[in-house]
Amino acid sequence: MIYGRILFPSSKLCTFESSKRLLEQPNFELQNIYRSLEVIAKESDFIQSQLYKNSLAVSKRNDRILYYDCTNYFFEIEQEDGLKQYGPSKENRPNPIVEMGLFMDGDGIPLAFNIHSGNTNEQVTLKPLEKQIIEDFKLSKFVVCTDAGLSSNANRKFNNINGRSFITTQSIKKLKQFLKEWALEPTGWRHNDSKETFDLNLFDENESLCEQYKNMTFYKERWIKENDLEQN
Repeated sequence: MIYGRILFPSSKLCTFESSKRLLEQPNFELQNIYRSLEVIAKESDFIQSQLYKNSLAVSKRNDRILYYDCTNYFFEIEQEDGLKQYGPSKENRPNPIVEMGLFMDGDGIPLAFNIHSGNTNEQVTLKPLEKQIIEDFKLSKFVVCTDAGLSSNANRKFNNINGRSFITTQSIKKLKQFLKEWALEPTGWRHNDSKETFDLNLFDENESLCEQYKNMTFYKERWIKENDLEQN
């Protein structure tokens, strides 16, 4: 079941049908596929850690940059049951859902995941799974990248110690007024190839300047310290 889903990602029924084409025919029926899911679920953490360790023998994993995000899956039922709970659906459907948090490495290859009830706040799902990666995968120094919805102050502080760092998006609307004005001010912009700063108004007046820098990414940078956390 595990190898089949890795080699030929598909439904459980399709995985069963694919097994009939193997040189050595396995001796099981479709019902055994479904009955195995409970056993696999109990060993999920062990399977993920071993899969990571074995993958290192095949290629070097880009595990110094980790991406984390959450999604959810709905069920065509009306009553909540177990992990299937009513919560904010990504598809805005009025059905019970379960939530999955997924870590990927810097190359976009899945690293670890966890399943939560549909009514779980996604912000609290990052730290437990990250602690599991630190312990089971023996990783310690990495940069965690998330969207703004997962970058609570607690998550930022957790990834600001022991050699870990974080990169996250920041809503300009939610900045304090003086930071909002600084972010939107057309002066003080720079790019990686120059130490000088630019006034973006100049680009409206000079077509040759636009052509010269059309492929450049401009940015602003400053340090702030709020809520006992220093950020760049």
